[in-house]
Order: sequence, then C-alpha cells, then structure tokens
Amino acid sequence: MRIAVDWDRCESNALRAGIAPHIFEVDDDDMLQVLAEVPDPADRPIVEQAVAACPKQALRIVD
Repeated sequence: MRIAVDWDRCESNALRAGIAPHIFEVDDDDMLQVLAEVPDPADRPIVEQAVAACPKQALRIVD
C-alpha cells in the first residue's frame, strides 16, 4: 500500500492530519506532508478513513 496525492487538487487542509497524525501533517507553510508514504499495513483502516475524508478527493491508496 502506498499513498498517492494529486497535488493539483490538494487543499492541504488539516482533516487528514486530524484523522491520522502519524501519517499526515500540515507543516508551517500550511502544506500537507505525508509522513508515511508507505504506511504499515495495520494502518490501512485509518488511511482509508483519511482518504475518504478528503474533500477534494486528492488522496488515493495504490496497492
């Protein structure tokens, strides 16, 4: 599993960081950072929740 971001669509809001702060954060420049581009498989449910919460559908899971 890998997290892919469509940076043209991404608003870099903090929704994902609130759901999975060990995987996503918003840096000091208000840009989304993916801390774990290849997260632990055990984190799949929380990653799926974060992807589903993206208002611009800028995130996806690549298997």
